[in-house]
Amino acid sequence: MPLNQIPAHDRESFTEHLQKSTRILALCGAGLSASSGLPTFRGAGGLWRNYDATSLATPEAFDADPALVWRFYSYRRHMALNAKPNPAHFALAELARKRPGFVTLTQNVDGLSPRADHPASQLHLLHGSLFDVRCTSFYCDYVEHDNFTDPIVPALAIPKETSQILPSASDKSGMEVAHSLATVLETTGSSEQNKDADISDARIPIADIAIDDLPQCPKCRKGLLRPGVVWFGEALPEKTLKAVDDFVEEEGSKIDLMLVIGTSGIVFPAARYMEEARYRGARVAVINMDKQDGKKGLAKGDWFFHGDAGVILPDILYPVIGDISAITSGSE
Repeated sequence: MPLNQIPAHDRESFTEHLQKSTRILALCGAGLSASSGLPTFRGAGGLWRNYDATSLATPEAFDADPALVWRFYSYRRHMALNAKPNPAHFALAELARKRPGFVTLTQNVDGLSPRADHPASQLHLLHGSLFDVRCTSFYCDYVEHDNFTDPIVPALAIPKETSQILPSASDKSGMEVAHSLATVLETTGSSEQNKDADISDARIPIADIAIDDLPQCPKCRKGLLRPGVVWFGEALPEKTLKAVDDFVEEEGSKIDLMLVIGTSGIVFPAARYMEEARYRGARVAVINMDKQDGKKGLAKGDWFFHGDAGVILPDILYPVIGDISAITSGSE
């Protein structure tokens, strides 16, 4: 919602509660990074090269075709490194500095919250990070954090765009081919030919990669490295869950406020933490671009702010964090 369309009562009641809140928990999902322009590969149409993206996020997929899975994650690493934290990331980072009792639990693996200088002690990565890698060998414990090399190995470099006419499997009118031809003619000899190819499009050819050219473990020299993210079917990190549980269940302390940002409040772990936070006295504020999804799980006395977190969070948190425009403009 445009800022001037936030109901005055909601703004006033939220501001009053925020200013007296000292212990705050935030749970963040993909919607936090929407303003940064990252593809989420979630929901209907979440395809990468005609693969359901969720089917690539499993240990079984990696065992069956590690080159394909590494292609997918190398692409995501590249996209994340070329994105910038948006004002929502900076707003949460500033709130952490202003409120020592504020903890953020993020489901995002894009690394944008750490790059917004969110205090590490107040940020917990539920699903790991695209920029961590670990060995797949059962007998090796090698883990590397914050590997920002792009590409992580030369074979995973994203090719540059080339002037070519792309076929269409669905268009029978010839319009897509004609558009492709026009694009070729327009970009031939131009600087656009130096752009990265969009390898999420299955029509863009990519070379096969030999197993030996994929990231290899430097410690045991036998195992392949894999992305340090939590795949479907894998347990969430115990250390992270314990840290958040310790915060929520701290003896003698209540939770004043819970922020649910860019994720549904009815699925795990949001539903669990919303329930526990409410049990400990919290009121809940949901910020979501999907009005129907975002309002699920809300109770009387909660707030729902409809729209882009990158616009809404700096506004509703302003009474505590102040003007962060100088910080956000410095990141551009």
